[in-house]
Amino acid sequence: MTIPWLSLFGGMLLGVSATLLLLLNGKIAGISGVLTGLMTPKKKDYAWRWLFVLGMISGGVAGVYFFGAHVPTEYTTNTPLLIIAGLLVGIGTRLGNGCTSGHGICGIGRLSVRSIVATCVFMLVAGLTVFVRLHLL
Repeated sequence: MTIPWLSLFGGMLLGVSATLLLLLNGKIAGISGVLTGLMTPKKKDYAWRWLFVLGMISGGVAGVYFFGAHVPTEYTTNTPLLIIAGLLVGIGTRLGNGCTSGHGICGIGRLSVRSIVATCVFMLVAGLTVFVRLHLL
């Protein structure tokens, strides 16, 4: 059995960074909440959000250049389907009061029942979506 070391290390970095943000700043590292805060800025709650987003972008760029991560350049689906999928993700994020990073990484770490249920629903829907996409469409 091969251990996916890079994935394990990446998951550990996510957990440590989310924990540090919560312990040092009292903030939840949920992407939807971070981005919502950028769209409705408050005076003292703005800079860290920009730094968070810039860190995500620079981390992705670093992953490509330093670790040879693959970024897909061709997609096998059409643009309207991608737009619909993106809108459904946004609607689900609003309905679920957060995204997978907020609930799955931060909420479960805080033993939030709401986050545990939300993450189970996310994973169930993701599995069903893959099944439908691969076997029924």
